[in-house]
Amino acid sequence: MNPNRKAPISRRKFLRIIAAAGIAGWTLHWGWLREETRVTETRLLMGTIVNLTIVGEDQDAARAAVRAALERMTNLESILSHYMPQSQLSLLNRDGRLSSADNSLLELVKQAHTLSVLADGAYDVTIKPLVDLYQACHARGALPDESAIRKTLEYVDYRQIRIEGNNISFGRPGMQISLDSIAKGYIVDAGVAALKQFGFTNVLVEAGGDLRADGQGAVGPWKIGVQSPRPEQLQLDTRFNLRDQAMATSGDYQQFFVPNFTQHHILDPRQGHSPSELASATVIAPTAALADALATTLMVLGPRDGLSLIEQMPDCYAYLVTKDLQVIKSADS
Repeated sequence: MNPNRKAPISRRKFLRIIAAAGIAGWTLHWGWLREETRVTETRLLMGTIVNLTIVGEDQDAARAAVRAALERMTNLESILSHYMPQSQLSLLNRDGRLSSADNSLLELVKQAHTLSVLADGAYDVTIKPLVDLYQACHARGALPDESAIRKTLEYVDYRQIRIEGNNISFGRPGMQISLDSIAKGYIVDAGVAALKQFGFTNVLVEAGGDLRADGQGAVGPWKIGVQSPRPEQLQLDTRFNLRDQAMATSGDYQQFFVPNFTQHHILDPRQGHSPSELASATVIAPTAALADALATTLMVLGPRDGLSLIEQMPDCYAYLVTKDLQVIKSADS
């Protein structure tokens, strides 16, 4: 179960993408939008491309709001990313304990624990050792054997995370956590909050497909398209109209270990293998953090248990595509 994270994008590749495609994210459908009514900024952040858009007439104020939002998002990345050696999360993973943890880290670990309980362990941020095992084997052109998987699973258990005040520790040496499956959404939410502090209510923040759309675009709700997990086989003509909602997608195609997508970066923390039923899971939720985490969780749970979970979550909806390219929707999605 990871993280819904692709390999980090280099700055050179980022510049090539921007030069070729412009600033609009590939999942976004703007429709007609006058240039003078929007301010858009694109940055490389969290190993992916981040797009911020404000609909409003005061472009100077909008640019100031965007700068503040990006500063907040960058600061959170420096706390929550395990790719940064001196982040609080990296120090926690290194030492097995962390004193005086930032409120954002504490909040995310608590949110993750709540979802782990609801999903009966199908979501578990302590999965990092298992993900590392698969990635190390993949780099050698192999998959881990069962004995290595079983041994690594001894370090995967969300119930072994201890929080006392603002201190976090692990109940078992060798444990590590990854917040990739929730932190990107959390940082998107923080970017939206920063924009709204400047008085802008019609905003959209998107990071690698995880997004939150508040208010509306220049001509109505934000219109968001869903990417097909198999573009060469299935052309999805699905659009969602979002207003004060977030959306995230997880899929087996985002980082796969074998060409047929049966083994990929999303791993079941209970069994140690990639789930076998879904090709992709798209979730609409009140916050990007929740949508981000739920999309990964539904990939692990599969259609039946995934829809059972989503129906317990207020204002959450799911759009699932199975391995045989059947579309399954939750009620009211």
